[in-house]
Amino acid sequence: MNNRFRACATCVHYGIIKTAAGQQFLCTRLGYETKPFYKFNCWVPKEQVKRRMETEGL
Repeated sequence: MNNRFRACATCVHYGIIKTAAGQQFLCTRLGYETKPFYKFNCWVPKEQVKRRMETEGL
């Protein structure tokens, strides 16, 4: 199933760190840099994403 919500930016493990050089996007579970649109099998949606998916019937 192609789920448009299933991306790193909607995962509970996704985080942003602000540095002097800019922002760093990372997966706290995997421990390395990622991009908001990347998709991994370990995806766990945030609560607001779960609610949105339920209202859309996904």
